[in-house]
Amino acid sequence: MREDQHTWGDRVVAALLRGREASRRRRAGRRPAARVLTAAVCAVAAFLIVLSTVNARGSDLRPGRNTDLTSLVADQSRRNTDLTRQVTDLRTQVDALAAAENEANGSGLSTELERQEQEAGLTPVIGPAVSVTLNDAPSSVAANGVDADLLVVHQQDIQSVVNALWSGGAEAMTIQGQRVISTTGIKCVGNTVVLHGVPYAPPYVISAIGDQGRLETALATSTSVQIYRQYVDAYGLVYDEGREGSVTFPAHEGSLDLQHAQPLDSSASPR
Repeated sequence: MREDQHTWGDRVVAALLRGREASRRRRAGRRPAARVLTAAVCAVAAFLIVLSTVNARGSDLRPGRNTDLTSLVADQSRRNTDLTRQVTDLRTQVDALAAAENEANGSGLSTELERQEQEAGLTPVIGPAVSVTLNDAPSSVAANGVDADLLVVHQQDIQSVVNALWSGGAEAMTIQGQRVISTTGIKCVGNTVVLHGVPYAPPYVISAIGDQGRLETALATSTSVQIYRQYVDAYGLVYDEGREGSVTFPAHEGSLDLQHAQPLDSSASPR
């Protein structure tokens, strides 16, 4: 066994020595002209790199690329808003034609259509409301070594307030002025919240029309909201709650399609 190992080691050493000798021979046998040509190619490549750097002056030499991500997001947001308005206009036209046809036929479906539109959030609503404002902690708190993830408002924080207000008998609701309906999804994208395809930065304002006493009780007894308010006390996040005498919520604009849904995991932590 030892002899086999010794033989295997000798073979490895011999192979390495042979490879090194072959490499030395290739270098020694290379013609002077080839060496000069290789050096010249390297020099030209280095010159081109330096020239590109000087001409760029810190800018992108490929003008076709859009490196301004902020402008890109803003443009896409405006496009989403325009498309939403187009969808709303087309739906209004369809509803008007359907109502006219129902009245002409005497089917009595016009009243039912209006009721369903109200239930779906497709008509404006007026009434007394309770509003909640959520905001990130002051930037000065981050200097104390606190995890930055604990100092910002998350999607689940907004959802906790929304769920509490629904459980308190909210008749209609808005987030950042946008009407909330059954298919509304609240999504975190980076440090913003996307609602109906539009990104929003804090502060986040959630308002609900309904019995103000019941709404306030639902917020006060919500376990998820209570946990968020503990973070408010500990890290300086913002939770402001107040009543409004009479407000008008707009009708929902945009698509009513539900793209994806799954059951809520009740055991998941609210933060």
